[in-house]
Amino acid sequence: MSKKTKRKKNNFSKFIVTLVILLNILFTAAVLYTFLKVGSEPMTLIGCWFAFTTGELWMLSSIKKSKIIGEGMVDAARAGSQTKGEDGQNEH
Repeated sequence: MSKKTKRKKNNFSKFIVTLVILLNILFTAAVLYTFLKVGSEPMTLIGCWFAFTTGELWMLSSIKKSKIIGEGMVDAARAGSQTKGEDGQNEH
């Protein structure tokens, strides 16, 4: 994978995290404004919103973690194949 492609994918995940944080701030401000005007808070909406955004961030981190583990396994396999001799046995 080229550096440009890797940087683009890394920027995408950073963009998503930043977007979720900004949306949470805007949502919180909107809920506070609604509470000020109406006098009650939408508890179910608040719970669902934060469950959704937490789930999105959790899934993004799971994807990132599995890619890192996958790359580590590929690197380990490459390193292991470089230390084996022609007969497939490890060299000492």
